[in-house]
Amino acid sequence: MKPTDISVPDYFHKVVDCQWACPAHTPVPEYIRLIAAGRYSDAYMINWESNVFPGILGRTCDRPCEPACRRVRVEKEPVAICRLKRVAADFKDDIRARLPKPAAQKNGKRIALVGGGPASLTVARNLAPMGYHCTIFDQDPQSGGMMRTQIPKFRLPETVLDEECQYILDLGIEFVGGKRIDSLKALLAENYDAVFVGCGAPRGRDLDIPGRKEAVKNIHIGIDWLSSVSFGHIDRIGKRVIVLGGGNTAMDCCRSSRRLGGEDVKVIVRSGFEEMKASPWEKEDAMHEDIPIFNYLVPKEFTHENGKLTGVTFEKVKAVRDDKGRRELVPTGEPDQRFPCDDVLVAVGQENAFPWIERDCGIEFDKWNMPKVDAKTMASTHPKVFFGGDSAFGPKNIIWAVAHGHEAAISIDRLCRGEDINARPPPQVGVTSQKMGIHEWSYDNEITPDKRYRVPHRDKVVSLRDIKAEVELGYDVDLALKEAERCLNCDVQTVFTGQLCIECDACVDICPMDCITFTENGEEAELRQRLQAPATNLSQDLYIGNSLKTGRIMAKDEDVCLHCGLCAERCPTGAWDMQKYLIDMTHAEQACQFKA
Repeated sequence: MKPTDISVPDYFHKVVDCQWACPAHTPVPEYIRLIAAGRYSDAYMINWESNVFPGILGRTCDRPCEPACRRVRVEKEPVAICRLKRVAADFKDDIRARLPKPAAQKNGKRIALVGGGPASLTVARNLAPMGYHCTIFDQDPQSGGMMRTQIPKFRLPETVLDEECQYILDLGIEFVGGKRIDSLKALLAENYDAVFVGCGAPRGRDLDIPGRKEAVKNIHIGIDWLSSVSFGHIDRIGKRVIVLGGGNTAMDCCRSSRRLGGEDVKVIVRSGFEEMKASPWEKEDAMHEDIPIFNYLVPKEFTHENGKLTGVTFEKVKAVRDDKGRRELVPTGEPDQRFPCDDVLVAVGQENAFPWIERDCGIEFDKWNMPKVDAKTMASTHPKVFFGGDSAFGPKNIIWAVAHGHEAAISIDRLCRGEDINARPPPQVGVTSQKMGIHEWSYDNEITPDKRYRVPHRDKVVSLRDIKAEVELGYDVDLALKEAERCLNCDVQTVFTGQLCIECDACVDICPMDCITFTENGEEAELRQRLQAPATNLSQDLYIGNSLKTGRIMAKDEDVCLHCGLCAERCPTGAWDMQKYLIDMTHAEQACQFKA
């Protein structure tokens, strides 16, 4: 194997598993250390730079960072990264003076953004301080998109949403609410320099089974029903409610039903419990509110009498896999099951709908009626039109919409400058030694054995009485500090200098994970098998150091290293050093970095 080139930006970036897994590449360990130090405003601003909505995401993010957290190498539960993000938002000072100012002078370029959700807001936030005139059009009167219409207030208070959307609108962005765009051709005819489509996946899938038309008054499409609840058009539901579907929308529907009069609320899913698309914590919260989840039941018929819904009949199925491991649901042959109900909420998925995009305007669509979008630049086949969020690749979540917005903003800026949109600016990278003395570090490298701290919740009886009462209360300062101390500082890297090594094996002896090996070089597949502990996770690299006097190499398995710093403390020659690695992904507003 060749020696590892740690100057390649992505090498250590991939070792910081949480940041690598985050679509917006938020520097997670950095802001957690700031929270531990009580520097909440600084932690908030680090989040605001990358993920744009710290307070919103601290409550609603789908948390792709947490399954990747290195803490699960030593115990079951990862660091509560998402809820610590909320801590920064809850305890920050007034940070408005630290935000960018509206551009003193416009650059003459006009950008139209369709949809006022997280993707469009991210694009506008990045471009407006650079002098672009950004106009956001949304059919709803207020900004926020699906964050406002689809996420219940008991998960995301309106005050938090208003605050973080307003930070962006205050950058000199024109928001045109109550304006539905009915023709892309007409919008392009207004001579905008670029158009960004961030209108989400606004159509919920329906179920075409017997009884659907006859009982239409009591069968509701989940996302439309949630919007009506959000705007106050619906304030009650029947006592017996069935929610069809296993995603997060289904969890929001069932929990909202409990707060609007539903006494007997059930979630019924065609898949198994573990295969449900809903996040584990969403399922836990629903069951905590006395909502049972029934699995492997496929709806066959809506039963009704005189136009009134009376129940739903289901067929029992089981999962069977073929020789290639592909799953198929097949009937078990058991008798059908019928559940009586007063209302049904259908939350079986969402679809994109683009009736307003003419098919002869230069945008190509694929066989699923989705626009063809470049995953790197977010560009469509029309040179001036870009997509992001759910409208680009189908329903995902807020953090993906933010990531798409950052990339689209870079593309739009480069387009307007007459530059190649495929040339992406490199990130800024800093590597700084944490050494203060021979055995002292500028960060806390003690590994605490504490298990994950539970986030306090409002009393169930109280929360079920008020649909606007936030259920999760968030960590207080003491709990936040304890949870922050669980972070393993995986952005503080073990950096090896072979010329200083005397091959005493002190680091090998003290390593608690057996991840360091001094050995003869070889092919990677073979070398991985003869390390101190076989390196079986091929998604993480081996760190190879050479220049040793014996001709051997140092091989370290990045997958299981805890970044505890014991190797650097024990090394008598300083061949090992702990160096903080900070990568700052370049966004469009950082124009000075384009010339670097």
